[in-house]
Amino acid sequence: MKNLLAIIIIGFLLTACEKGKPANSENPDKKDSNAAASEWKPVDSATAMKAWMEFATPGDMHKMLAKFDGNWTGATSMWMDDSGKAATSTSECTNKMIFEGRYQVSNYKGNFMGMPFEGMSIMGYDNAKKKFVSTWIDNMGTGLMHAEGDWNPSKKSIDFKGKMTDPSQPGKECEVREVYTFTDDNNHTLEMYGPNPKTGKEMKTMEIKFTRKK
Repeated sequence: MKNLLAIIIIGFLLTACEKGKPANSENPDKKDSNAAASEWKPVDSATAMKAWMEFATPGDMHKMLAKFDGNWTGATSMWMDDSGKAATSTSECTNKMIFEGRYQVSNYKGNFMGMPFEGMSIMGYDNAKKKFVSTWIDNMGTGLMHAEGDWNPSKKSIDFKGKMTDPSQPGKECEVREVYTFTDDNNHTLEMYGPNPKTGKEMKTMEIKFTRKK
């Protein structure tokens, strides 16, 4: 409870500090921030406190993620083009909720084209946006992928959309999709979609079928 109260107080103070900064109409670099300030809606302290409490309190979506804490084995299939031929491998994944159930950290280990592969994701549910949020980093690059997704109750899946660096297209980011399907408490699947390197059209690039370790 102390940690939650600290988060709320810090957030409220930061908001108040930004609100109290004087506008600088003479600096063109400040135009955007000044415009945002002019659209600011006054909020009383009780309303702000309630909003921060709701924002910081884990809910049902966080509890759902927590069900998938633990150790998993993955059967991985990867496609470099749309020829239909997949490169297969096995991987391991460990999921753990952190910050009192607010986020889930996942650590992956496996291989990619005969080379050791390690990756890490942080996933959570943003109570204000009403969306799942996710970041991804690995040892095969130096960028960070960010995505946001909606819960699909009929399919029991999270449909993520995001962007990541494409080193083959200097200065550009490519759009990617991820679909997490939670089959049951002991099985779930991750599917990833990205641009075909030849055509730029979306294609399935990876699928991992996870099974809980016994």
